[in-house]
Amino acid sequence: MTAKTTICVWYDTEAEAAAHFYASVFPDSHVGAVHRSPMDNPGNKAGDVMLVEFTICGTPCIGLNGGPIFPHTEAFSFQIATDTQEETDRYWNAIVGNGGAESACGWCKDRWGVNWQITPRILTEALAQGGETARRAFGAMMHMRKLDHAAIASAIAD
Repeated sequence: MTAKTTICVWYDTEAEAAAHFYASVFPDSHVGAVHRSPMDNPGNKAGDVMLVEFTICGTPCIGLNGGPIFPHTEAFSFQIATDTQEETDRYWNAIVGNGGAESACGWCKDRWGVNWQITPRILTEALAQGGETARRAFGAMMHMRKLDHAAIASAIAD
């Protein structure tokens, strides 16, 4: 059965390369059908890769090669929940280490400009508790780039 909702991510020309990269990094991810443009259009020429179906951590997506008219911004990001520091490090290092860039508070950007939040569950669980626990967890996070599970745990234990 096909999903009722699919995330469409706009790329300039490299949706297929991005999809293959994501499938190599994240579990329960794969690249599906690749559709070529049936005719010339503002985003690509006839025969160019136009749409790529892919899945990231079980979430269905489509990569659209639409040209440079709509660049990525932080207004859209993928958030990946992590259970261990090793998992956080692996995803962060894969994204940043392959032409991406670090940002603050667990955010990074891949080489195509797509924004990612690599977020330890310990943080989201602390925030859900509210009150002093949330304040301490949030305060610790505000001083980080890649999130540090042990530092968040220490902050909420105080």
